[in-house]
Amino acid sequence: MPEVGEKAPDVELVDTDLKKVKISDFKGKVVVLAFYPGAFTSVCTKEMCTFRDSMAKFNEVNAVVLGISVDPPFSNKAFKEANKLNFTILSDYKRDAVKAYGIDMEFPPLPGYVLAKRAVFVLDKDGKIAYKWVGKELGNEPNYKEIEDVVRKLK
Repeated sequence: MPEVGEKAPDVELVDTDLKKVKISDFKGKVVVLAFYPGAFTSVCTKEMCTFRDSMAKFNEVNAVVLGISVDPPFSNKAFKEANKLNFTILSDYKRDAVKAYGIDMEFPPLPGYVLAKRAVFVLDKDGKIAYKWVGKELGNEPNYKEIEDVVRKLK
């Protein structure tokens, strides 16, 4: 698992329009990587909607929020539209990002099904990890105020 101060793993994922997106595409901006276990689940919906409702604060400092799950891009697109999410949602359907960031976990009720732990990484303008939070349990949520404070300091 990459640590604070280290260069963030650069992975290529697809957005809800099937366009390829690399983490390094956002070099020069502060980036919030918000990994969530599954679209349309209660805690994930609450988390992504909290980021949605905070976008004005992130926009003020020219920061980018990227929601990432292992769900297929089609499910993510429906999730984004249903919740009016105003930031990019990426599909890690090959599990490259969750492995690179060390947050992959098997979902106990479905042996062999790997999903993302709930986690947030904030990258500075050079692509280094400035903040990291990984939930101990799937139902844990990040400290949203703490994330906003870190992003504001990095502007």
